[in-house]
Amino acid sequence: MKTENFHFSRSQGFFNPPPLDLSLLGGLLLRPKDTWKYLGFIFDRKLTFHKHIDHYANKAISSIKCMKLLGNLSRDISPLQKPLPYRCCVLPIALYGFQLWFYNKAPISYHMKILGKMQRRAAIWILGAFKTSPSEGIEAIAGIIPIRFHLQKIVRRSLIHPFKLPTNHILRNLMDDLPPLSNIPNPHSIGSLTNHQKTIAKGHLIDSCIKALGIFPSFSPLNPEFSPGSHIIDIFFDRFSFNLVNKKEKEKDKIRAQELDDMVLCNSSSPHTALVITDASIKKDIATSILHVHTGNCLLTKTVHHALFVTSMEAELFTIRCGINQAYSNEIVSKIIVIIDSIHAARKIFDSNSHPFQLHSAAILRELQNFFTSNPDNSIKFWECPSHLKWRLHHDVDKDSKSFHPIPFYPCKISWDFCKKTDSNDIINQWKMTFQASNRKGKHFLDLLDDNFNTIEPSYTKGGPWLQVFGHSNSLCACATRAITNHAPIGEYRLRFFPNKDFLCPCNNYPIESRRHILHEYKRFNGYWNPRRDSLNYFIMFLIANPNAFAFTDL
Repeated sequence: MKTENFHFSRSQGFFNPPPLDLSLLGGLLLRPKDTWKYLGFIFDRKLTFHKHIDHYANKAISSIKCMKLLGNLSRDISPLQKPLPYRCCVLPIALYGFQLWFYNKAPISYHMKILGKMQRRAAIWILGAFKTSPSEGIEAIAGIIPIRFHLQKIVRRSLIHPFKLPTNHILRNLMDDLPPLSNIPNPHSIGSLTNHQKTIAKGHLIDSCIKALGIFPSFSPLNPEFSPGSHIIDIFFDRFSFNLVNKKEKEKDKIRAQELDDMVLCNSSSPHTALVITDASIKKDIATSILHVHTGNCLLTKTVHHALFVTSMEAELFTIRCGINQAYSNEIVSKIIVIIDSIHAARKIFDSNSHPFQLHSAAILRELQNFFTSNPDNSIKFWECPSHLKWRLHHDVDKDSKSFHPIPFYPCKISWDFCKKTDSNDIINQWKMTFQASNRKGKHFLDLLDDNFNTIEPSYTKGGPWLQVFGHSNSLCACATRAITNHAPIGEYRLRFFPNKDFLCPCNNYPIESRRHILHEYKRFNGYWNPRRDSLNYFIMFLIANPNAFAFTDL
């Protein structure tokens, strides 16, 4: 048996608790420990979690050092591939248990400092940059979001994760977002706290309860429609099908349009077939869902719905739900054909895994189960019709969906998926704003232009805008990074960090070998004909044509 003694303390000064004497019970003299490790979480007496972050940051740094075996500046994996092992293998180690110490009003300056050093090492390894390079500059080039913004993003996502749990889960019982399941209130729930206690209480669960006030439920994991044996895939697997576009065909658009015309021609004269054409569009966070139901070669119904703060997937599913309901209300209809441009939304109906569209899926599955049960010949088929095809019937629906200009009504709750999307977009926009406005990227950071001659903004999508251009080569990436950050083996850099060394330009026509001089005036590097070097593509073409620029030439 293992016995330990540990004390928590709110004392601001030195705290030295006395040992616990167990000699009368035949035990030892237990001296209080400074830290306590439980399930991998390292607690200290004042719950600062400094020891915890030190431990896992050091493990992450060790992993980064081991990743150097994967390649260097001349061989093995490219810089475009290096961020993936960092995100998958290093970040989960460094941020283990982040909910314990990252919450509203928590002191996190020490944690950000330690984690920033860890991520700086990773960015230097990815790019082959100098150790003196500015952290946020090389993070942006490497396509790595700063650690403080990354933590904000995953914390906001984790705040809404309890809504994925069933209502009888212990965490949901502690939260006051739902009425109690019994008449006896839970004395341990957050809702039982007084107003004063709520103002001083801090923690991840408290923040999650505050977040719950503005989100309407989307999950239904224990719904009978998703239970094994009762799912529609198990019972009526032969009653539904999908007709997809064959993307391997050279003239796939022309073939798909002809297939749709033939399908309508075969079914338009039958009163037992209902064609449901659906579409949805979003303008200024307002979703417009519209559907046309055709029966017997004539337009039977035309329905329009508006919703605020939902995603396009939810709007598409709601449109399918309304279309199936209207088609099923016609008793003579035995075959429903749904024509939709978002076929992955239709596939979500039959997905039994946990996803934020389960309430819509469950409602559609109930309608389909009743539809299939009423007649053994009833069936439904989903046809994919891309919007760019502009097929006549679907194009009419698409034009109708974009012709409305609804006015929103506030206040309004938002969906789970929309909350996740907007939180992520807010963090990315904040990253872009601080990157352009602050000097953390480096005072000498070279702002280049994209193909549309707009200033390149940081992003982590597909490796980021910089690595997408020069991330295929380790040597080119290192040279470009050093030139962009102005931390390169040139005279201007030596003058700043090593003033005792020679910083004169070898051409003897300029007192300092500066980046601007090399890019625009240095006659030695004249193998590139285009004078425009403020564009990223032209800048990289200059480096390829002049491999000795911003490189170590004396090795």
